[in-house]
Amino acid sequence: MSDTARADAPATSTSPAPLTVELLTEEAEFAALATDWARLYRSCPSATPFQSHAWLHSWWLSYGRPGRLRVVLVRDGGQLRAAAPLMRVNRPGPALVPLGGAISDYGDVLLDDEHAAPAAAALTEGLAAAARTALIDFREVRPGAAVEQVYERWSGPRRRVPDSVCLELPARPLDELLGRLPAQRAQRVRAKLRKLDALGVEHRAVPPDEIGAALQTLLDLHRLQWQDRRVTSEHLRPRFREHLVRAVGGMVDAGDAVVTEFQLEGAVVAVDVTLMSPSLAGGYLYGADPRLREHKADVATMLLHACADQPGVRERQVLSLLRGAEPYKYRWRPETVVNQRLLLASWATAPLMTAVACDVAARRRGKALLLRWKERGDGRT
Repeated sequence: MSDTARADAPATSTSPAPLTVELLTEEAEFAALATDWARLYRSCPSATPFQSHAWLHSWWLSYGRPGRLRVVLVRDGGQLRAAAPLMRVNRPGPALVPLGGAISDYGDVLLDDEHAAPAAAALTEGLAAAARTALIDFREVRPGAAVEQVYERWSGPRRRVPDSVCLELPARPLDELLGRLPAQRAQRVRAKLRKLDALGVEHRAVPPDEIGAALQTLLDLHRLQWQDRRVTSEHLRPRFREHLVRAVGGMVDAGDAVVTEFQLEGAVVAVDVTLMSPSLAGGYLYGADPRLREHKADVATMLLHACADQPGVRERQVLSLLRGAEPYKYRWRPETVVNQRLLLASWATAPLMTAVACDVAARRRGKALLLRWKERGDGRT
């Protein structure tokens, strides 16, 4: 069922009438938005792949809970101008959080760029009405995200705290990325590329009718490569597999994802998923056969080479290495970008916002202390 209200937007030459704000709470209604959502998604330059309808609706089917869906929409007549895909949670307190959860690297809303100011104003009012007694908690907000326009307009208490670190490169072919490196490091990378050529490693973009099988192979290889080591346990669960196959299949059809398969001596030795939005591409997940190490193949170089040289990737502005500051990523001299966590409250939920912000600060201090303890050597005092 949907609740409808009127939000008065500032009068402009392109949108003189008040905008309509809707709150969708039924999965069927969310599913039916695919076409309108795709148009809005492509009208929002800051959107990341994790705001596509294919990704979010698939995530809801795998992870959502009945009665928790809260999708705030702003329409101008029949045109969708803004959308905030959220769900209600109750731990540690009542909150509205973006769909996509922990398996999504970025959280955001969508705003039609040509109507951003009135749409953001209407969306802000709609979010305030939808939240009522709940905190709004946007995790993993990339700098420049559309939801920052909501944050700037929020009239109640608000807080901004750091979230995860992401690393980014310009979306350029590998030859141009090599030009960013010191001469000796670039020479080592070229030697690794020659090694891959000598081994006979070949890659191809997987066609749509083979996506399901390729992703199953990816997850099998992912499990194998992390055997006896710490792995993200969610990647091994059936619900994640179902979500990945369903979401990526739809995104490949729409031109928002590429699945790349690598072969050596006729056998598949690696599979990689690259997700794409209007301005950003990012390598999301891969699986690689441990035997590649026996051949002294540099898997990271192999993956980046294939990703950077994809035609769809070169059309974007940013090649994101997504969350995580693993040492191998720094070989390419990426830019460090810190995601933000935006907390929006009413005066009634301000104490909850303060508690969340204090918890974040305490965790950061704890991590810093642990790091300093480890840097002292073996931990002996």
